Amino acid sequence: MKKFLILITTFLFAFSNANAIGVNVGISGQLGVFEASATETEDTNDRASKDAMAVFGYGSIFLEKTLGQYLTIGIDYVPSALESETNEKLKTDLLATADGAASNVTQKVQVDFEDLTTFYVNLNLNENFYLKAGIAKVDVITNETLGTGSTYGNADLDGTVFGAGYNKNFDNGLFVRAEGTYQQFDGVTINGSGDTSVSADDINGASAKISIGKSF
Repeated sequence: MKKFLILITTFLFAFSNANAIGVNVGISGQLGVFEASATETEDTNDRASKDAMAVFGYGSIFLEKTLGQYLTIGIDYVPSALESETNEKLKTDLLATADGAASNVTQKVQVDFEDLTTFYVNLNLNENFYLKAGIAKVDVITNETLGTGSTYGNADLDGTVFGAGYNKNFDNGLFVRAEGTYQQFDGVTINGSGDTSVSADDINGASAKISIGKSF
């Protein structure tokens, strides 16, 4: 929440006017399906790859500034962490013993995605329909218990967002929206202790969002 308050202050300082006219604030509920491919490498010789898909439901808050009739810029922030399921598997580890003999170990990995923040621009096609484009940033927090003895650090992911939506305004300044977006994140490699690393690629997803807000 502290990060979002800083973003709000910066945003308003840069784009506010004397009467703060053209500012929108609101909350959103969102459901998304994301997929990724991950590869764990140990001592450059032992590799394990897996494709994963997860469904996330989450809420966010947003702040916008209208720029004339056709453009709106905004910030959307997810205050809660998006938690993946814990993946547990039994792995044959050739490095677990001094003589190189195979040993079975248990690997448990769980990932939190924190402070998901999207900076975006809406292009208003008419009174109701709009197109969206933006950039997204998220902190990747790894939580693992690895029988191989490795530990992994955290990372940041950057991505792009494209979408379209329908907006309905009411006379009292309230509005509701329905929106669909596609998100694509850059790949990342996280190096662990020892000669281990995890690489994630093809991180993408689609989501549907319902928003309620107020215009000032």
